[in-house]
Amino acid sequence: MFTGIVQGMGHVVKSDEVGSNKRLEIQFPAKSMEAQQLGASVAINGVCLTVADVEQDRVSFDVIDTTLALTNLGKLTVGESVNFERAARIGDEIGGHLMSGHILCCVNVAEVRTLEESYRIRFTVNPIGDTDPMSYLFNKGYVGLNGASLTICDIGIDWIEVSLIPETLRLTTFDQLAVGDRVNLEIDSHTQTTVDTVERVLQKKQLG
Repeated sequence: MFTGIVQGMGHVVKSDEVGSNKRLEIQFPAKSMEAQQLGASVAINGVCLTVADVEQDRVSFDVIDTTLALTNLGKLTVGESVNFERAARIGDEIGGHLMSGHILCCVNVAEVRTLEESYRIRFTVNPIGDTDPMSYLFNKGYVGLNGASLTICDIGIDWIEVSLIPETLRLTTFDQLAVGDRVNLEIDSHTQTTVDTVERVLQKKQLG
């Protein structure tokens, strides 16, 4: 599990295709991977990955084809920055909200602007087959974007907007985003459970 509090940025130093999968090698800030172990979980742009190899602050991960297709990890190239968070431990402070590292879909950056003291980013949210992610997104609700737990400050029919403080911009890649970029989205699990339960109850009532 993760908290959605990004701990900093890593940089892709190697990206090798292994059949239909990929092995990513990422350089993390000094001492940020102390006592890291094989098999441990690290969120990279919000995606829960398993440590496959570790050498001080340089860590490798194997990414399967399904994850590459569903998330923005498939488009990463050498030199790019990524958000990271090590797995939460029992007793850690939950400063954001509980996140699993399981991405629902990617959203697209539609607009980046500064509004007074706020740095705002708007994302277009498109349906995935029969699923509309907008069903789980609410004004002032939580959302995970590239691994960061953020509050939705404005919402439309097919878009959401977040407002970022300077500390978030300092620790994350959000100030590097441009219109058209893909960002990983994870919805709040409690919200999803509530919405799905209500929909099932209503469907049963209609059928009854």
